[in-house]
Amino acid sequence: MKFEVLIATLALLFCQVALATDASFLDEITIVGERTDMHQITGAAQYIGEAQLQEQSYSDIQRILRQAPGVSLQVEDGYGLRPNISIRGVATERSGRITLLEDNVLIAPAPYSAPSAYYFPTAGRMHAVEILKGPAAIMQGPYTIGGAMNMISTPIPSVRGGSLKAEAGEDHTYRIHATYGGTSSNGFGFMVETHQWKSDGFQSIDRSNQDTGLDVKDYTVKLGYKHDRHTVELKLQYAEQQSNQSYLGLTDDNFSDNALRRYGLSALDNIKTEHDQQIIRYRFDINGSVSFSATAYNNDHQRDWFKTEGLDIDGSASAESFGRTSWAKVVSAINEKSNLGEYSTEDLQAILDGADTAAGSIQLRSNSREYFSRGVQLGLDWQFTRGEASHEIEVGIRHHEDEEDRLQRNSNYHQEGGRLILDDLGLLGNAGNRVQEAEALAIYIQDTIELGNWVLTPGLRYEDIEQKRTRWETRDGRTTSPSSRADSNIRDTRSNHTQVWLPGFGLLYNLSESTTLVAGIHKGFTAPSNSPDVDEEQAINYELGFRYNGGRNSAEAIYFLSDYDNLLGECTASSGSDCTIGDAFNGDAATVQGIEFLFTTDLSRTGNYNIPVTFTYTYIDSEFDSDVADTAFFGDVSEGDPIPYIPEHQFNLSVGFLKDQWSSYINVNFVDEVCVRASCNAFERTDDTLTVDLSTHYALSEKVDLYGKVENITGEEDILGRHPYGARPNKARTATLGVRIDF
Repeated sequence: MKFEVLIATLALLFCQVALATDASFLDEITIVGERTDMHQITGAAQYIGEAQLQEQSYSDIQRILRQAPGVSLQVEDGYGLRPNISIRGVATERSGRITLLEDNVLIAPAPYSAPSAYYFPTAGRMHAVEILKGPAAIMQGPYTIGGAMNMISTPIPSVRGGSLKAEAGEDHTYRIHATYGGTSSNGFGFMVETHQWKSDGFQSIDRSNQDTGLDVKDYTVKLGYKHDRHTVELKLQYAEQQSNQSYLGLTDDNFSDNALRRYGLSALDNIKTEHDQQIIRYRFDINGSVSFSATAYNNDHQRDWFKTEGLDIDGSASAESFGRTSWAKVVSAINEKSNLGEYSTEDLQAILDGADTAAGSIQLRSNSREYFSRGVQLGLDWQFTRGEASHEIEVGIRHHEDEEDRLQRNSNYHQEGGRLILDDLGLLGNAGNRVQEAEALAIYIQDTIELGNWVLTPGLRYEDIEQKRTRWETRDGRTTSPSSRADSNIRDTRSNHTQVWLPGFGLLYNLSESTTLVAGIHKGFTAPSNSPDVDEEQAINYELGFRYNGGRNSAEAIYFLSDYDNLLGECTASSGSDCTIGDAFNGDAATVQGIEFLFTTDLSRTGNYNIPVTFTYTYIDSEFDSDVADTAFFGDVSEGDPIPYIPEHQFNLSVGFLKDQWSSYINVNFVDEVCVRASCNAFERTDDTLTVDLSTHYALSEKVDLYGKVENITGEEDILGRHPYGARPNKARTATLGVRIDF
């Protein structure tokens, strides 16, 4: 089904909607709604609202998500530009195992065929963030083992007005976030928004004037109408990003000497991206108990990550050579004091330090890719009462198509006088000339049944996924552009077709007005790759816990268990593994279990001030249940080995002090050390880390807020990650001053 036809269909509905006398726009962009609505959800969920986001004024999604129990992160760049997010122990790498949404629409560049999140929405412009886990997550897919994360963009305001946030900080960092909009009495609403973010970065590159920073430009326009029972909203969003980020980290000895160093070999590393989004939504309230909604969406994404790829070990200097040794192997060899081919440990370190190399010995790659993700989702909501039970039946259907188109180039360089010199630009397509595509139909139905003190949510999800990959040969004149591809030079194709039914059942019992018990079971699923002979990832998921809401105090404790039939590993460049990009590996059975705990209170005993406290703690025990022969992805797995990058213990403590015009917040986050591979030797572990952030606000008036903040106030320098190619540090201590003006 062509997306243009789908848009045209929704556009006809749009044209039928006239101006009105009352306006209230769509609520389909949320999953769980406001924090106060969450206590009746039969499953674990967190809502991080606008007020929480303003406390520390974070622009990094990783720092925002530390406030949610059950969420784990693999830090890579320190800014959260391409975060690695896990929910309940699923693989962290490029957030490829959770369902990522913006305004309840799939937002990864190609969610089925290439789910790695090389595009991630600008966190600094978000209005709220929702995390949904447990059986309620079956309404979101295709990744239902861990759960879903939905980022809610700035809504159309009901009253004409806007806001301006401007801040400046160390490393020549500047950020501006401005919005303006309103809703008129005739039913028309609009909102315009921009988010501008620029920094020189907190690292320094050897022998280079190039910074390690970023430049992000983001623009959003929303238009809406409401007439009687009809509501429509159009969203247009565009973002471009340029950042001098690298896959190349540090050896352990170099990290100890200077954790914020970058090797000169990465001086040319840079990623440029462009992202376009169009969403049109329509809702028709058929009567007081039945409503219909339709959403058509289109996301286009382009990226080119030009970065150092590897070192020539065997003497082959041809641009088409795929036999380069990755920097991950180089760093490992230095850490372990072992030779690598003809290179000794000392030779390898000398190259990292700027020693001259032979012509064509260093490979850089232009990782150029284009993506699209488009589809239509229809929903029906029916509320009714039968006897003593009230029902809310939700039915959803989504037809989705996505594609990743790789046309990449390897170029050969050598190092001379500490700088990279081009030897051979290489043939376009010699580092990847392929298209991955997917078409999927997803259907779900869930009934929320309220019967006395009970809430029951039986549900069922169905996914029908067709995937295909086509690779073309590398030939002169055949790889100069995608249009030159022809059937005659196809190298190979592979495909698969997956159909799966995913039942779920949630239960809630109100012990009292303040205390509820929750429990659930559901079959979790991860959409498979197109790699042959690999089973899809499935797990039976359980949860059991309670919630307490006593006004001043609230608490939630949930035990969860994911029993995997097969843990799946998928090779990507960012995994740093010695495997073919796109291949997948069976990890066999695995068990992930843990406890999520959330507690909030106010320690003040008078009305003169407030001391809000929020504490979250997550315990995760993750392990392989059997021996797995050595794979290029997982390593040599023995029964009982931990699943990579999943910390056993982590907590986040936020304490505020609010009095008159002043408010201050301290945020303390601890993350346990983790194994980055199942085998987990001394150089395959991260450090445990304690990060302290502080912010202070002064309300100059009801509409003007001055603030200052310091991130990583103690200046910790710990190894937070080792992928893709070496040790990676915390973001350095950074001070920022800002102002927020509402008008």
